[in-house]
Amino acid sequence: MWLTERLAPDFKTIADFRQHNGKAIQATCRDFVLICRRLGLFAQSVMAIDGSKFKAVNNRDRNFTFAKMKRRAEEIDKSIERYLRQLDAMDQGSAVVTEAQTTRLKEKIASLTEEVQQLQSIEIQRTEAPEQQVSLTDPDARSMTTRGTGVVGYNVQTAVDSRHHLIVAHEVTNVGSDRRQLSRMAKQARNASGVSDLHVVADRGYFTGEEILACHEAGITTYLPKPKTSPSQAKGMFPREAFRYVPERNEYRCPARERLVWRFKNVEKGLTLNCYWSSACPSCFMKSQCTTGINRRIKRWEHEEVLEAVTSRLDQTPDIMRIRRQTVEHPLAR
Repeated sequence: MWLTERLAPDFKTIADFRQHNGKAIQATCRDFVLICRRLGLFAQSVMAIDGSKFKAVNNRDRNFTFAKMKRRAEEIDKSIERYLRQLDAMDQGSAVVTEAQTTRLKEKIASLTEEVQQLQSIEIQRTEAPEQQVSLTDPDARSMTTRGTGVVGYNVQTAVDSRHHLIVAHEVTNVGSDRRQLSRMAKQARNASGVSDLHVVADRGYFTGEEILACHEAGITTYLPKPKTSPSQAKGMFPREAFRYVPERNEYRCPARERLVWRFKNVEKGLTLNCYWSSACPSCFMKSQCTTGINRRIKRWEHEEVLEAVTSRLDQTPDIMRIRRQTVEHPLAR
């Protein structure tokens, strides 16, 4: 700051520099990671993975989704109908109006009609888009939720080493959710760091069975909490965690010590699930605390033991989530 006498480039200069030197910047980042590998900076690190939403130059008014277009179309229809009723009242002489008021109403109707035509054109683009939404200023930007609000932008995924807080791998995506990002970012972090026995930690937004299984099959150890989404617990009933699985008998044991035996196997949303329940449910003294149906049914994924291992590891290392916060939120100053 002293050397440049506080001379700072504006955003356009920075953007142009990035655009004109993209390949060189990527090569610099790659060489930096290679230097860190040669120095052994990643040898004993846990990699923390997280996503951050970055706002694009695209204004929300220039982003269109199905719900937004439907809502706007309904608003236009109501406005046109209201203006037409006012014009009918004027034609019947039931209201004292001036020529200027009539002209203004007709101009409003014409403007709304033109907007309808524009929306119809945008709707064609939206239905052809893979994510079923269109951003007119920044075509790659997408509407996504962040901290309870919405932003039109990008989801920047980063993998950061817990020892030196260095960004080992990153990726920019326009997918708003983190649920399908875990295995890809973990594999990128392993390839970049050169650590074969990699341990990664992420928050509950990444918890997806298929992603955790992909990491397990790739030899990557994961730590992340399971989301608390049990509808039974919200109703004051026993959550699924209250039912203990007995692997040697392939059955569950409920809080009333009854056996939930295997009944059948089913495929739901591409996942193979085993279904268990007990015949003792209808006469159980704890039924009111368990289910409103005839039986309390438990569904178990065929790879459920992988998820149970993640929960067990997290219980044994309770400080790992604190390390995650200190690691991955540090580089972005959040």
